[in-house]
Amino acid sequence: MVPVIGVLALQGDVREHLSALASCGARAVPVRRPSELAAVDAVVLPGGESTTMSRLLGTFDLLDPLRERIAAGMPTYGSCAGMILLAREVLDGRPDQQQLGGLDVVVRRNAFGRQVDSFETDLDVDGIPDGPVRAVFIRAPWVEKAGDDVQVLATVPDRTVGGAGTGEAAGRPVAVRQGAVLATAFHPELTGDLRIHAMFVSMLA
Repeated sequence: MVPVIGVLALQGDVREHLSALASCGARAVPVRRPSELAAVDAVVLPGGESTTMSRLLGTFDLLDPLRERIAAGMPTYGSCAGMILLAREVLDGRPDQQQLGGLDVVVRRNAFGRQVDSFETDLDVDGIPDGPVRAVFIRAPWVEKAGDDVQVLATVPDRTVGGAGTGEAAGRPVAVRQGAVLATAFHPELTGDLRIHAMFVSMLA
């Protein structure tokens, strides 16, 4: 049976995630209301603006249903803003920002904004075969602290693709997994490399 994966369609890179998931053999549908969330087997939280997405989750009555599904073990993948929403704690976030939980991590919002801004680099990601993943970071978060049950899948290397140093970002976790929850600080939906999405689809097996 083909899994049905919802992509939270309130704001952000919705179309790109829908396309990537479909290319991996999943049935991908946009989710904007509780009834649509109830009909999917898994969910993707796209990149975008985390505080806006947090506010819209409340407006569309999705905040509590999404929290409950994630807590119950629904496979969930968050990229960039999605990683921020999934964290138990956010540094430099807005005081009224709502968290979904699901990841025992502390993330720093817009961590790269004061460092190397938007950039690309090649990452070795645990569980991803056939060489490094080209990672696109756009005002991305990084993980400041991860709990004991969190698996760090990738960290920032010392240099970007262009050869610039990554400074304070070097060694910071930017891909993590805890049980059925996967998150990346980068945007695999923007590169055409389907391996991160394929990893997530395989988690539904």
